[in-house]
Amino acid sequence: MGVSRIERILILAKTYPSPSAKHVETSCVAGITEQGCMRRLYPVPFRLIEEGQQFKKWQWVTLRVEKARADHRPESHKVYVDTLTVGDHIDTSRGWALRRDWLGKIPFFPSMQALDHARINEKVSLALVKPERMLGLEITPARHADWTVEEREKLTQQQMELFSEEAARSQVHGLRKVPFDFYYRFECRGPEGVQVAKHKIVDWEAGALFWNCQRSHGTRWEEPFRARLETELLDKDLTLMMGNQHRFPDQWLVISLIYPPRPTPEHSAQGALF
Repeated sequence: MGVSRIERILILAKTYPSPSAKHVETSCVAGITEQGCMRRLYPVPFRLIEEGQQFKKWQWVTLRVEKARADHRPESHKVYVDTLTVGDHIDTSRGWALRRDWLGKIPFFPSMQALDHARINEKVSLALVKPERMLGLEITPARHADWTVEEREKLTQQQMELFSEEAARSQVHGLRKVPFDFYYRFECRGPEGVQVAKHKIVDWEAGALFWNCQRSHGTRWEEPFRARLETELLDKDLTLMMGNQHRFPDQWLVISLIYPPRPTPEHSAQGALF
């Protein structure tokens, strides 16, 4: 048996469930401890991850965790959900001052090549990447517009670790599949020069934005959706939190969009990364 302990964790990422590939985690909640250690937490009830529910990005939670035995990534921890309590939310005051303090403690890489090197040599599986230039947003129809039987079963199995089968199926029944896949294309400067990368966005924020835009604009949802992800966020100092997959460690996903305001001359003089 592993050793469990109580930790206070600042939530930095909540992903929309994506169970389409065999052995891929259906969702990911990630954050950083008070001591500056990265954490990937699961299983977590979907009702706690959804926008407007029990905890949000940039909110502190306290809960009992234990190193995951089947997942060898050092950041991955099992959660005892019944021990979870929600604490303060860090706001954006003073130009993200408090948030910037915590961003500075997260592993940071200038390129996907550098991040993958750290994965191979240091087992890093959660980190920030700052693209040198964003190239745009790609939107493609999902392979299936609704959950397949296999996907729904996978979602249910995950939730059955927390609830009865009936409760798990009820929770999954209320979870809608986003019928599109979203990708950011961007350039990073690595040791071998500028490289183009393309990675899927699985931040719950993007899924919630799709449903909000569809509800308000119907079939014209793409225009306000792109306005947010391709214009508003790119006008900020957009940084991507990347997470890899347990069975496919060389496959990286954008698990959280981090978008502080662009640095002021004062921040630049201090050598701030964000």
